[in-house]
This record gives sequence, structure tokens and C-alpha cells, in this order.
Amino acid sequence: MCVCVCVCVCVCVLTAVPAAPVNVSVTQLRAHSAMVTWNVPQGDTVIGYAISQQRQDGLIQRSIREVNTSSRWCVLWDLDEDTHYSVQVQSVGPHGDSQPSRAVHFRTLERSDHYPAGVLDHHEPAMEGLGMTPHLQTGELLIITTVLLLWAAVIALFCRQYDIIKDNDSNGTKEKAKRPLVRPPSHCLLLSQLHRASSSISIIRV
Repeated sequence: MCVCVCVCVCVCVLTAVPAAPVNVSVTQLRAHSAMVTWNVPQGDTVIGYAISQQRQDGLIQRSIREVNTSSRWCVLWDLDEDTHYSVQVQSVGPHGDSQPSRAVHFRTLERSDHYPAGVLDHHEPAMEGLGMTPHLQTGELLIITTVLLLWAAVIALFCRQYDIIKDNDSNGTKEKAKRPLVRPPSHCLLLSQLHRASSSISIIRV
């Protein structure tokens, strides 16, 4: 009787432990960071996750554990550029942790790289069921488009103001050219000539 009770208790405890995460993937690769995503089998009660991160050369190992969360993603920071890593994810349940998922290998980018590279393991889809990458790309594209439109508006306004100033300057020059030359009256010219003549006459007394 006692043996049966012990067996039943062990079976209940084992069934309470969640299954290992599935669809583990690494995306959003950068020189010093990467994003790990995964899915949880339906029906499992999961209250957190545990991630094991290791460099391929085995020099650095890191463990990340988070409870009281329903997140299905985690960002890895402080990575070395152009370095191979592997990660495994475990689901944390009320009565224990699941078995580790299969290891996923990836390589961080170099500083000169501009576009994210894919993971080395291509058997499982990236970001399945979360749709996070499209939202990030759409947001970045929206910001870039807004900035370009603002620059275009500023340039168009500057060109318009420049054209207005240039037209005003050209119109002013034309008006000055069309303005007639005002000459003094003829009697003024005559008096001026008489004045110059009288000033040149010298009186000689004998």
C-alpha cells in the first residue's frame, strides 16, 4: 500500500514539471547582443524561464533565471563581437524546471556589419507566433521615413525662400535700370558756365 502511494506521488510530481521549450531561436543579432525567443507547449503551467548561455570555446558561461513572468523572449547583453555562442532554455514550473531545450548556436556580428545575420541553426522558425521582428522593422522604417520627409520639407521651404529673395533682388535691379536719369534744368547749366567763366577772369589795373 505504501509503495503504491509513493509511486502515485512521484508520477504526479513528474507530470507537474513542464515540458522543454520548443521553437527556440536567436534573432536580432548585433555585435554585443542577441534576442532569444521560444514557445511553450500548450497545457503546461509555466511561471518563468531559465537560460544557459555559453561561448563555444567554453571560457564564459552565464545563467539567466526569471520567475513570475510570462515572457517568451530574452535579450542577451555583453556579448563579444564575432564570437560563437550556444543557448539552451528551460521552462520554470510551480514544481520544478523542465529539461533543457536543444542547444541553438549563433555567431555575433562584427562592428562593421550593418545587417543582422541569420542563426547557424535553420531547422526551427524564428520568432514563431510572436511577430516581434516585423513590428521592430516597421517602427524603424516609420522613423526613417518621417525624418526624410521632414528634411525634404525643410529643403523645399529653403528653396522657396531663396527663390523669393532672388526674385525681389532682380526686380529691384530692373526698376533701377528703368528709372530715367534726372538732368538739371538748362538755366542751371548756363549759370554754372557763367560762374566758371567769371572766376577765370582776372582784372589788371595799370
